[in-house]
Amino acid sequence: MSVKTFVLDTNVLLHSAQSLESFQDNDIVLPMAVIEELDKFKKYQDELGRNARQVIRTLDALREKGHLGEGVSLARTGSLATGKVTITSAGRTAPEINTKLDEIFTSTFSMERADNRILRVAMALHLQGKNVIFISKDINLRLKADALGLKVMDFEREKVDYDKLFTGHQTLSVKQDRINEVYQSKIIEIEGISGFFNEFFILESEENNKKSAITRLKEDGMLHLVDPHLDNSQLHISPRNREQRMALDILLDPAVQLVTLVGKAGTGKTLLALAAALDLVLHQNRYEKILVSRPIVPLGNDIGFMPGDKDEKLSHWMQPIFDNLDYLMHSDKSDKKDHISSKKTDNLIVNHTIELEAITYIRGRSLPRQFVIVDEAQNLTPHEVKTIISRAGDGTKMVLTGDPNQIDNPYLDSSSNGLTYTVERMKELNIHGHMTLEKSERSELAAKAAELL
Repeated sequence: MSVKTFVLDTNVLLHSAQSLESFQDNDIVLPMAVIEELDKFKKYQDELGRNARQVIRTLDALREKGHLGEGVSLARTGSLATGKVTITSAGRTAPEINTKLDEIFTSTFSMERADNRILRVAMALHLQGKNVIFISKDINLRLKADALGLKVMDFEREKVDYDKLFTGHQTLSVKQDRINEVYQSKIIEIEGISGFFNEFFILESEENNKKSAITRLKEDGMLHLVDPHLDNSQLHISPRNREQRMALDILLDPAVQLVTLVGKAGTGKTLLALAAALDLVLHQNRYEKILVSRPIVPLGNDIGFMPGDKDEKLSHWMQPIFDNLDYLMHSDKSDKKDHISSKKTDNLIVNHTIELEAITYIRGRSLPRQFVIVDEAQNLTPHEVKTIISRAGDGTKMVLTGDPNQIDNPYLDSSSNGLTYTVERMKELNIHGHMTLEKSERSELAAKAAELL
């Protein structure tokens, strides 16, 4: 089998600093333009900057083993890997290849753009007869490479099949007497079922499909009945459908330390998470406080600089959280006016019962005995989600919510974002629970918009 030559775009390295380790049995070529772009990003204090600095350190360590212009082996001590990493500007090519490259690029592409210089390197290697595969997370650049006849791929090390994403529940047809049994004993054993811990099983009567029971598979291998009246008066809300009832069940269970909620707009992901958090913190004293965070990724054109300190800037990004909190506070029948619910929300923040934090500032922290909600998690990379979850201290519960069909990060999609990646990687753990919510409950208009637009 011939050795492949993978030419990596900058965004692959920025997406995952470990991407170099994914091609160890083949050759990796980094165009000089990629190194120039890494140099620009290394000053950033966000995830991109951290990844850029880590890649640069990795390359510097390889430089000590040999000349990167000629290729340095990626093999560790005792490894049989044969791949190597080369940094090149593709300037040392045969005259006829240079002529061909000039014909293609000088008349069509601007060489002032780093993307086109990267593409030229890939094309030069292709014309030299190498088995080149161009790897980029930039869709437009992949289109240009494909038009030039190059093999192209997205970086798929941390991808899942979104169309087959674990939903968190399945339906079983059983005899009516088994449904009667689970309502009487609150627990039932059904032989031959296959599922993950904390997966829900909706038992439907074979005689009458309107008769059903919602159960959850727990560590003892038994199906436990989900409270059909799960509308704790302290929450001031009631689940409006099966999916919300199942989601609330795992949200209110402290034994489930990580909860992932996936669903389109209006399905109640954030509202349910906040409702459960308020109940567990304020009324059950299970956690000391609530920490809410969202990635700072704007929808559409950014409005630019915002005045004020960190909290004032953050308040603009957290407005959806405030909206949900005000709704929950106003749901209390004793609140007759909107300003009362708003004041209650302000008091929760002033008293540090709820803390709002940017994703950037979570790195490096330890978060013990907290109920942590990460909203819009579909805009995070798998590595960013790993960084956040690894902050969980003793007694902390993490909840990730998001809609993989509404991604604003240009280098992520429904299959490569951190939320769906976490669902698939963590689904077998007994401390993880997941629910995919399908039905929008915000309003009829919101439901139709999510379905048709």
